[in-house]
Amino acid sequence: MNADLERLITLQKLDSAAEAARRKLAAEPEHEKALDARLEAARQRVAAAKERLAENKTARTAIEKEVAVHQGRLSKYREQAMAVKTNVEYHAIQHEIAHAQGEIKNHEDKMLERMLEADDLAAALKKAEADLAAEQKMIEADRKAVTAEHGEMEASLARITAERAAVVGALDKQVLLTFEQVSKKRNGVAVAEARDGVCTICHVRLRPQVFNTVRRNEEIVQCDSCNRILYFVPIPAAAAPSGVSPHPAS
Repeated sequence: MNADLERLITLQKLDSAAEAARRKLAAEPEHEKALDARLEAARQRVAAAKERLAENKTARTAIEKEVAVHQGRLSKYREQAMAVKTNVEYHAIQHEIAHAQGEIKNHEDKMLERMLEADDLAAALKKAEADLAAEQKMIEADRKAVTAEHGEMEASLARITAERAAVVGALDKQVLLTFEQVSKKRNGVAVAEARDGVCTICHVRLRPQVFNTVRRNEEIVQCDSCNRILYFVPIPAAAAPSGVSPHPAS
């Protein structure tokens, strides 16, 4: 293989690895925001569950007060019933007693409903708190992993920078210039494999003569469509189909 072509393939791999590392580093702030949002949402669910339980308790307290009021009236009416002298007064008091008993029963039913609701709300709060604890644990582990990966990415970039400098220093200046110009225009990808007569990145079919030249890997050849520098990966002898030579055409 042409020495400069081999260096260009290495250079492209280094640039692609560096770009992937930079993207991961650049994505960290948004990832951190997403973690914060997840944690805040879990906290809000706990707060909402606590608020609903507190509202239930307030409602039960109000019902208890209403029951006490009607029980007080019921006691008063029963005392008055002992002192009535006419049937009219007696029936009137009995009506008030029945009304007070009905109100007490009505409020006691409401109290039972609220108590059953309180059980459900307490269970919901317990679940929300458990979910929050689990979310905190997962997020903490995620942050530790991101911190470790950050260090790895920084170290990788430093290593890639050193390796790239060595490769660039050995490249023909004109070949390097071509690589950099194409890389700038093609989102950092200046080298592409040619396979089955096609550029594997732009997917345009190469002219047969051009593909045959690329297969030899002896020259710097650019795709007629995307201008990327092309190379060919020979099929290993063991993997070559029956009757097909594993060597590039000459």
